[in-house]
Amino acid sequence: MEAYHIPVLLRQSVDLLGIRPEGIYADVTFGGGGHTREILSRLGPAGRGVAFDRDPDARQNLPADDRLIFVPLDFKFIEHALREHNLLPLDGILADLGVSSHQFDTPDRGFSFRFEAPLDMRMNPLEGETAADLLREAEPETLIRIFRDYGELDNARRVVSELVRAREHTPIRTTRDLELAVRSCLPPRGQSKYLAQLYQALRIVVNHELEALETLLEAAPRLLKPGGVLSVIAYHSLEDRLVKHFLRSGNREDVLEKDFYGNPLSPWELITRKAIQPSDAEIEVNPRARSARLRAAKLKGPNT
Repeated sequence: MEAYHIPVLLRQSVDLLGIRPEGIYADVTFGGGGHTREILSRLGPAGRGVAFDRDPDARQNLPADDRLIFVPLDFKFIEHALREHNLLPLDGILADLGVSSHQFDTPDRGFSFRFEAPLDMRMNPLEGETAADLLREAEPETLIRIFRDYGELDNARRVVSELVRAREHTPIRTTRDLELAVRSCLPPRGQSKYLAQLYQALRIVVNHELEALETLLEAAPRLLKPGGVLSVIAYHSLEDRLVKHFLRSGNREDVLEKDFYGNPLSPWELITRKAIQPSDAEIEVNPRARSARLRAAKLKGPNT
């Protein structure tokens, strides 16, 4: 399991759920199964777990536990799936967002510029368009928005100009093709960080990651029972900002509405006032945990 993915902020994220032995808990990003196993270890015989993952490779990590239901879907389908399995309301939801170590470290998945490989980047390699498809078909203005908004690249327009020039002569099919196309745009220092932002932008769009996260955050108040907890680990500012806004105000715009008496109308009671970050010891063992930010909130009851 750890060879597939080392779970980040494992104890802290599950502690925040306040596991009840007879409760029902969803891990919407199963991956290597570390968080799911920790949840199951705290459940009693009557407790239930449900895990979501769209990557077919994740199935190899399923524990032999009758208390667990595995749903091989993107968590944007969580509400329909839970109703179908009669698993509502939940006592808690855990999301460890982003890409697993397995996906990063499997060259032919195309998630990393460390390997020469096809530009795929799909979390489910059996459906949807690839990053190569996106680079071939997207209009320049669309690509500019992608790299500016999701990669936070200051020179997004120049990058797209180079990509368009390159694709007019040769299709950009591999990680090597992509790096050669944007080589003149790379900064003298911090090239790895720059490429990571470039890949992040493509990956987010290919997998519709922010749309799925927003769907989850909007649905969570309907999925949890009063007092139920949402615990989310984010890895970049776009995800973390969205989580922070929803947990603070109940909407993506972070507009906190109030009733006639001035009481806030957010459905959430914050458990974490500030994001929890990994310790130096955890980062030393798992450097990929460095950017993790954990936030959690409890669903208010009808009288709170």
